[in-house]
Amino acid sequence: MQVLLLKEPREEDSGPDPYVKELAAHGHRATLIPVLCFKFVSLSTLSEKLFQPDTHGGLIFTSPRAVEAVKMCLEAEGRGEEWRLIKDKWNAKSVYVVGKATGDLVQKLGLKPLGEDSGTADVLSRLILQREDANVLPLFFPCGSIKREVLPTALRENGVPLETLTVYQTAEHPDLQENLSQYFTQQGTPSSIAFFSPSGVKFCLETVRQLSGKRLTQIKFAAIGPTTADAMTTEGLCVSCSAEKPTAAHLAAAIAKVLL
Repeated sequence: MQVLLLKEPREEDSGPDPYVKELAAHGHRATLIPVLCFKFVSLSTLSEKLFQPDTHGGLIFTSPRAVEAVKMCLEAEGRGEEWRLIKDKWNAKSVYVVGKATGDLVQKLGLKPLGEDSGTADVLSRLILQREDANVLPLFFPCGSIKREVLPTALRENGVPLETLTVYQTAEHPDLQENLSQYFTQQGTPSSIAFFSPSGVKFCLETVRQLSGKRLTQIKFAAIGPTTADAMTTEGLCVSCSAEKPTAAHLAAAIAKVLL
């Protein structure tokens, strides 16, 4: 069956998208349409913070894009050798992440992630509160322009100091509407559509409704996690399944189950 994945693709040099591969293993043909585009900002400030580990109690990454911003800083300024020395100071502290995808990218920077099994910022905030208190130096949180406030609020209410820096801005992919229209024209209405972020729901849903018409109720809508599922429900969608964890294997298994 046809499955439409509304997410950003993997980087070109990182191989086939794992969600497409996992769904193929279940006998489904998945198509990925990029929903978001990103503009990186404040990279000079980010670079300064990265090379001042003594002023922070640890790092927090809740998205692959924030880790990509760090990688861009290191590559642009040619400070790889210096980073090899500095990263050990960060590893002596705590480097928190949400999800395995973000954790894998953090490891490629030479850092040791904590919280890879936390599928949401809510869960990660509980882990941080178990390990940190008001006496810690501020945790440094490079993030996106439309981050949720769950984690900052939880830490603030419990007295754990936090310093945030917006390092990327999120916008609708310029080809999104055209790509959606082309997909429905050429392949018809998919059996399942998977959303990967509240932003994806915001940017895609009205077009999906228009293109699907009366067939909308036949589509099995899937969510990568509870935050996205909540956004879908708020918009009046019936969420057929949600991944137990935000991984390709878990989402593919959930979709395959409802498409039996």
